[in-house]
Amino acid sequence: MNEESLKVSVAAINRIKELIAGKDQTDLKFRVHIQGGGCSGFQYGFQLDESELEDDIVLRHDGVDVLVDPLSMQYLQDAEVDFKNDLQGSRFFVNNPNAETTCGCGSSFSI
Repeated sequence: MNEESLKVSVAAINRIKELIAGKDQTDLKFRVHIQGGGCSGFQYGFQLDESELEDDIVLRHDGVDVLVDPLSMQYLQDAEVDFKNDLQGSRFFVNNPNAETTCGCGSSFSI
């Protein structure tokens, strides 16, 4: 897998760097995952992670390691992680061409 498998916007990269800089550990990685639930069937999850799992796909974007497990990657192929800070609040979200429907808040989807 290469960086093009899952794109990460400049806004998201900048926010991830800010979050990591605010922690004591500078070797943190950004994990993107899919889990069941949400109003549309699947939901996106984001977290800082200190370790990568044996089967993680590691994508490097401008100095940030993005971790994705193989099961989640099949739903994230050709998607883009982005970050917004607007009237709805600050949040990461995914622009996912594979999603057939999404909920109003954009945190869940169905295939």
